[in-house]
Amino acid sequence: MTTNRDITIYDIAKALNISASTVSRGLKNHPHVRKEVKQKILLTASKMGYQQNKFASNLRQKHTLTIGVVLQTLDSYFTAKVISGMEKIANDAGYNLIISQSQESLKKESASIATMFNTRVDGLLVSLSNETRDLDHFNVLFKKGIPVVFFDRVMDHPKCKCVLINNFKAGYEATSHLISQGCKNIIHLGGSQNRNVYVDRYKGYKHAMIDHGLEVGKKSLILSDLNHTAGMTIAHELLQEKKLPDGIFAGNDATAVSIICELKKAGVRIPEDVCVVGFNDDPISRVVEPNLTTIHYPGREMGEMATSTLINTLKGKQSDLLNSIVLNHSLIIRESSMRIK
Repeated sequence: MTTNRDITIYDIAKALNISASTVSRGLKNHPHVRKEVKQKILLTASKMGYQQNKFASNLRQKHTLTIGVVLQTLDSYFTAKVISGMEKIANDAGYNLIISQSQESLKKESASIATMFNTRVDGLLVSLSNETRDLDHFNVLFKKGIPVVFFDRVMDHPKCKCVLINNFKAGYEATSHLISQGCKNIIHLGGSQNRNVYVDRYKGYKHAMIDHGLEVGKKSLILSDLNHTAGMTIAHELLQEKKLPDGIFAGNDATAVSIICELKKAGVRIPEDVCVVGFNDDPISRVVEPNLTTIHYPGREMGEMATSTLINTLKGKQSDLLNSIVLNHSLIIRESSMRIK
């Protein structure tokens, strides 16, 4: 007769006619247990289907060696690189990751935070959703002293560390490059103005325009979900205007590539008629024709740094004086914006 009952150390002890404490020490490779006895214990445990309850053991030691990760989506190249970096650092340090996505919903983000709390994660790595305006749903973590590290999409909080790039500077550099190529009527395609990344990129764009004596018109900022469909829609809307912009700075590469493809279908030359710059340095930026000028976003490094910061905080090795860690980005110039060779 089959049973779903979990096998315990007492079952193994009974099968071998030894004490449960000897079984426990043998499973933990204790030096006081003879080698041949350890081998019998391990062999019997394997045959009987014994599963060690590491979670309960870790709870007794006041930690679970588990880190929660909450981010907006899992279907982007940038996110994949971030998670890759997180897993490397976490696994090397003996931690496991539990990953959840908010899908840009505050409700889902809040539910994920509650689930992570109830799962007793040691700490949390979070990139905020577009709908998030405050951190009230994190209070349960703050009260328990569970550390939180924000990455990419961040908010200031005295109890949290942040890992990000200088989005203002990146936006300024991308726009200045378009201006250096002779562009004067430049528009910026941005995302939710609730999030620091999109606010700061727009500020960088605007300051570059002003510093070069160019007008920032009412239609200079176009907000969207920044995806392939949004790029197609925006391109069709621009084609209905009397005059096309001569430069486009898009908040990510997916939108930029979609716009390039749609404009080319309508006979618009890239970059002769319109120069385009993206953001993220996704692989698609090197496939589209012409290749896309973009901002290199260090996703893997961001994941590694965020995880290292959290683990160091858990171990009491992270300085309380440093709240924000800013990683380097770079402007990668390719054919989509190169009028002047």
